[in-house]
Amino acid sequence: MFKLTSLNLNGIRSAATKGLQEWMAQSLPDCICVQELKAQEADLSGRFDEIAGNRGYFQFAEKKGYSGVGIYTRHAPSDVIVGYGSREFDAEGRYVELRFDRPGRAHSPKLSIISCYFPSGSSGEERQAAKFRFLAELYPHLAALKQCGGTPREFVLCGDINIAHQEIDLKNFKGNRKNSGFLPEERAWMTELLRHDVAAALPIACGSRPPEEEAAAPPPADWVPGGGMVDVYRRLHPETTGDAYTWWSNRGQAYAKNVGWRLDYQLATPGFGATARSAAIHKAQRFSDHAPLTIDYDWKL
Repeated sequence: MFKLTSLNLNGIRSAATKGLQEWMAQSLPDCICVQELKAQEADLSGRFDEIAGNRGYFQFAEKKGYSGVGIYTRHAPSDVIVGYGSREFDAEGRYVELRFDRPGRAHSPKLSIISCYFPSGSSGEERQAAKFRFLAELYPHLAALKQCGGTPREFVLCGDINIAHQEIDLKNFKGNRKNSGFLPEERAWMTELLRHDVAAALPIACGSRPPEEEAAAPPPADWVPGGGMVDVYRRLHPETTGDAYTWWSNRGQAYAKNVGWRLDYQLATPGFGATARSAAIHKAQRFSDHAPLTIDYDWKL
C-alpha cells in the first residue's frame, strides 16, 4: 500500500511543538503533503528539511511567515517541480510537485504527487478575487498535466483547497452560503473539476501558465461528463458528514462542538483514485487547526 497524508500545518514550527515529528515517526506515511509552512528555507535547514527519515521538498513564499508548501517522502522522486508557472501565485508558495516516473512499473509509468495550498478569500474582496484568479489558472494546468509530454499521467493533488464542495462538507451550510469557502462560484468550480474531463481543456504546454484571456475563460459549454478528477475521500465515504470535517475555527467551541468544514482533499486522476482502499482523518491529536487526511492506495512506486 502507498500511504499518502495531507496536512495544513498552520506553521511548521508551531506544529512541531505539538508533536508533529513524533506522529510522523509513528504513522510512517510514504509521502506527506504539507501546506502553510509559514517559514523560509533558512528556518527549515538542519531542523525540518528531513523528518522521520522523510526528505522534504518545498516552495516558500516570498513574504515571510506566509503560506509555503512541501512534500516529505521516503522515496526518491524522478523530478521536482516547484511552482506551476504562475506570474502571481508562485511568489506565494502554493504548489510543489514530485514526479515518480518509473518506465517499468505495472501501473501507469508516470505519477505525480502534488501539495497545493489554495488561497483563502475570507479576508475580503481583494483576496477573494485573487482566489478566483488562482482557480482559473489551476484548472487548465491540471488539464495539461494529465497529458504531460503526450503520455497519460496519473496524479493526486493534496491540499487545503479552502472550499467546502457540498452541504454535507460543513456544519452550518445555511449560514455560509455567502461566505468565502462555500460561495456558489467556488462550489461550481469543484463540480466542474470533478464532473468533466479536464484532459479536454485548453491545450497548453505542460507546466506552463495559460495566457490571461484563456485563464479567465470558463470550460466550454458543450463538454460532456466523464473522465474528470476524483474526490478520493468522497469516493470512499460518499455520505459522511461530521466525521469528514478537517478544519475548525479557533473561535468559540468550534472543535469541541465539531462545528467544522471539510477543506482538505486528495483530488486524483481516475486511475489513481480507483486504487484508494481506506481513508482516515486523525483527530486524536491536534497539530494545527486542520486535521491530517490519510488515504491508503493499492499502488507501488
